[in-house]
Amino acid sequence: MNVQILDPAKDDLAEGYLFYESQKTGLGHYFLDTIFAEIDTLETFAGIHPKYYPPYFQMLSDKFPFSIFYRIENDAVLVDAIIDQRRDPEWIAERLN
Repeated sequence: MNVQILDPAKDDLAEGYLFYESQKTGLGHYFLDTIFAEIDTLETFAGIHPKYYPPYFQMLSDKFPFSIFYRIENDAVLVDAIIDQRRDPEWIAERLN
């Protein structure tokens, strides 16, 4: 499947990068490398994750407290959001609507 990272998710990545880079130099790059590697797995494993916020599947990051929210349309995986799971669940639900 073709994986596309949409603009709102790119903004989420930039925000996460800035946060982690401000904590320790290089950590922001590690964050991006980790999340991009996890997104790459969606080429093979898209659709196996739970849907807590339909129509979005939710894939948890292994190393950071982030979820990757994506949907499948035709033969494309569309990554709509990459959200810090420490946020208020109501905020997350509103962000995804």
